[in-house]
Amino acid sequence: MEPATHIALVGPTGAGKSSIGRALADLLGRPFVDLDQAIEAAAGATVALIFEHQGEAGFRRRESAALAQALAAPAPTLIACGGGIVLDPDNRALLRRHAVVVHLAATVEEQLTRLARDRLRPLLQVPDRHARLQALAREREPLYEAAAHLRFHPSGPPAQAARALARLLAQPAGAAGGAAS
Repeated sequence: MEPATHIALVGPTGAGKSSIGRALADLLGRPFVDLDQAIEAAAGATVALIFEHQGEAGFRRRESAALAQALAAPAPTLIACGGGIVLDPDNRALLRRHAVVVHLAATVEEQLTRLARDRLRPLLQVPDRHARLQALAREREPLYEAAAHLRFHPSGPPAQAARALARLLAQPAGAAGGAAS
C-alpha cells in the first residue's frame, strides 16, 4: 500500500467498518471519516430520519456526495463506508480509483450477533432480520468483491483486527493475495 493513498472499508452492516476503521486510523496516524456520521453532521439529522423523510434514494444521494468529499481530502484518510455504498457503480469506480478498498467480510450469523441490540439501522427495522441480512448479502457481496482490492475477515476485538489489517496493508502489493482472515 502506498502511504499517500486513502483506505476505504466496505462491507455489510455489523462487519466492524466503524470500530475497526477508527482503531486502524489511530494505528496509521490518519484522519478518520465515518460516512454515516459525516452525512448526519451535514444534514443535521440522523440516518434514520433521513430515510424516513427522503427515503433510501435521498440517503444514497447524500452518501455519494459524502464519499466524493472524503476522497477529495488532501491527506490520506481512513474512510468507513456504509453498507450500501457499493450499490452505485459510480461509487465503486470512485473507490477503486482513489483508495485501497478493503472488504470487511462478515457472515449473516456474525452480523446478527453484533447487531442484536441495535435498533437504529433503517434497513433492519423488519420482523425477520435474518432474512433481510441474507437478502442484502446476496445482493451486495458480489459488489463488495468487485469494489475491493482485498478481502479481510476480522476476528477478535476491533483493536486486534485493526493490527492484523495494518500488517496486511503493509505487505508489498500483491503479497496479500487479495484475502485474509
